[in-house]
Amino acid sequence: MTERSVEHASFSIERSYDASPARVFAAWADAGAKARWFRGPDEWVSSPHELEFRVGGREQTSGGPEGGPIHTYQAVYWDIVQDERIVYTYELLMDGTRISVSLTTVELEPDGGGTRLSLTEHGAFLDGHDSAARRAQGTGALLDALGEAVRGRG
Repeated sequence: MTERSVEHASFSIERSYDASPARVFAAWADAGAKARWFRGPDEWVSSPHELEFRVGGREQTSGGPEGGPIHTYQAVYWDIVQDERIVYTYELLMDGTRISVSLTTVELEPDGGGTRLSLTEHGAFLDGHDSAARRAQGTGALLDALGEAVRGRG
């Protein structure tokens, strides 16, 4: 029998972008724009990215290396304030096994001519499959890709 465990942990990440809050917000809200930066490594095989960006809306994508494992992301949006705030919950599965459930808040603030993004995640990381440290590293890489996208290079 598998030993069960839960690691409860939170992390915060900040990034500054040379783009307006409206442009950064649009990169989260538009399905085509988000699919360009919210993805795994180039060598991964991925499913189509589905995004219904509205309060109560859902998002789903999956992918992984050829032959697996397949990582599936499924989110629900709880609060959206145009150009300012996004609050959502999501679960991450690996080959159908739930490895975490998280509550995430993204805040956007004008910063000179650009934007300061603050992301805070509170997670329940299940059965040793993932950890807050690994998730923070992966989320940081996604936020770096977002920065490239809003500068027109992603």
